[in-house]
Amino acid sequence: MSKHTNESALASKLADKGIRLTRQRRTLLDIIETSQGHLHASDLLTLAREQDERIDRATVYRTLSLLKGQGLVEELDLLHLDGSEHHYELKAQTSHVHIGCKGCGRIFEFQSELVKELESAVRRETGCAVESVRVEVAAWCPECRKRQ
Repeated sequence: MSKHTNESALASKLADKGIRLTRQRRTLLDIIETSQGHLHASDLLTLAREQDERIDRATVYRTLSLLKGQGLVEELDLLHLDGSEHHYELKAQTSHVHIGCKGCGRIFEFQSELVKELESAVRRETGCAVESVRVEVAAWCPECRKRQ
């Protein structure tokens, strides 16, 4: 248990590892933890600047890189979506499917026993110790299908 009880879970994990937590980094951590969706780095920068206009793009990318390196966030490239921006989310405790809408770009998460079965099959058939499973689906959400 962390001794940093007034901090967010991410901040506590970093502080426990002796990683310096600036005010700007704390702002970014809070936004990531309270986000209800998958953030682009540009979205994170926009939200952060609403709280502190001095936060710059480099701080956002350094913080995301740090969190990725510590295994606290995952970077999703979702190559089937147009554009080159990556999405970020807190490291999930369970494997899940990311569904990217080709029309509006929204990302949905889908939980299924099939993902667990895939992970088990990979372990069983290859002998590999599976660290994570990432499945991406390109689709058209119901709203975009209606507009077509």
